[in-house]
Amino acid sequence: MADYLLIDVGNGRAKLGLASADAIFEHRDLPTADLAPESLHAAVLGWEFARVIACSVVPRVVPALTEAFPERLTLLRHDTPMPIGIRYPRPQSIGPDRLANAIALSAMHVTPGKPGIVLDFGTAVTFDVLSGDNCYIGGVIAPGLRLMTDYLHQRTALLPQVELREPDTAIGQSTEGAILAGAGFGYRGMIRGILDALRKELPDGAEARVVSTGGDAEWIVAGMSEIQAVDPDLTLHGLRLLGNWTRI
Repeated sequence: MADYLLIDVGNGRAKLGLASADAIFEHRDLPTADLAPESLHAAVLGWEFARVIACSVVPRVVPALTEAFPERLTLLRHDTPMPIGIRYPRPQSIGPDRLANAIALSAMHVTPGKPGIVLDFGTAVTFDVLSGDNCYIGGVIAPGLRLMTDYLHQRTALLPQVELREPDTAIGQSTEGAILAGAGFGYRGMIRGILDALRKELPDGAEARVVSTGGDAEWIVAGMSEIQAVDPDLTLHGLRLLGNWTRI
């Protein structure tokens, strides 16, 4: 039997991981729109686990999690005991996935006593900041890359929907090329600008380790020296570490 079933419910999909105290060794997922007690039980068929550690940015699905796993569920919220502090004016407004990312950043990626920053590329791109004294202190929310390009298509008569890939040149030689140039070069410029502003406000900001996660992370941060690591399972690792913490 595994120690944990980890569940990270995002706006589009719910990611599931079967994990020990030290590692995640199987993955599954299902559309968030389909999430219900029955679909959860079907999704984890064949998995055996002692506890369920979950976070959700979609409040309406929380009752389904509670009903599916009534006695084994730990749900990450701002007031859940966790291995980082929170220094934020309205902690109840922090997305629980952002707290999970900060927990994983603290334990797995930063030097003790130094700050860190997580970039999570989802429907929105979020920047979350961990202080040198191990507290979540805030961050930045910006439109996700696919949200921006889809909006161009939906709100204009002549701009097509494009499949995102690395642009060939900065000077687009077609409408598609121009959109790809804006997506690739423009989006990276936004990321660099935000990171620069965050580093300037942080004590020891120049030493902040920057880690990225999320669906578009590897493509977007390719070649960006400002970002030291890509961890696709960062949120699930944060839930795993929370399970270890609450087990003590």
